[in-house]
Amino acid sequence: MQVNGMVVSSGKAQPVELADAVFAVPYNEALLHQVVVAQLAGLRSGTAAQKNRSAVRGGGRKPWKQKGSGRARAGSIRSPLWRGGGRAFPGVTQNYAQKVNKKMWAGAMRTALAELLRQGRLQIVVVEDFAEPRARWGRDWLQKVGGSDLLLVMDEVPENLFLALRNFPQVGMAGWQDIGPADLLRYGRVLMDAQAAAKFGEVYG
Repeated sequence: MQVNGMVVSSGKAQPVELADAVFAVPYNEALLHQVVVAQLAGLRSGTAAQKNRSAVRGGGRKPWKQKGSGRARAGSIRSPLWRGGGRAFPGVTQNYAQKVNKKMWAGAMRTALAELLRQGRLQIVVVEDFAEPRARWGRDWLQKVGGSDLLLVMDEVPENLFLALRNFPQVGMAGWQDIGPADLLRYGRVLMDAQAAAKFGEVYG
């Protein structure tokens, strides 16, 4: 498969060869959904924690004797019924990660890349690094490529380009090996250099 590369710095657009085994596979919605859900679940921290009556400090002494006081019997001031007591059913830390096989992950990446290309949301670009990390240059560069809300996927992200674009909230930048299906679908468009496209063809083809 050949697509025309978009030049946003200088030079002339050149056709880029893409691997059909990655960028021309049929759409598999069920697989993509399962892997995206698993990826997002793995990002959950799961660090919420509360204390039960045994974890709350204090309460080791019986507040008053069992009988004769006229009050309800009590064994600890850290009972869930008391102010300052532990929770009856406390939240505990938990791991939300879901197991995803390597073949499932590779299949989801293929179907996501192919569908983005079919929808016109995936473009191959040739990008040169900026001479200086200026946000003004980054804004001009975004106007050339058609606005923000994009993910820039490269073999190696140039330092000045990264520094110039990192403060734009709707712009994501990552190396090809650091993204998953959920990252590809998060943005309106995906801009990819030819080197990253070749890497995807080698790894997932």
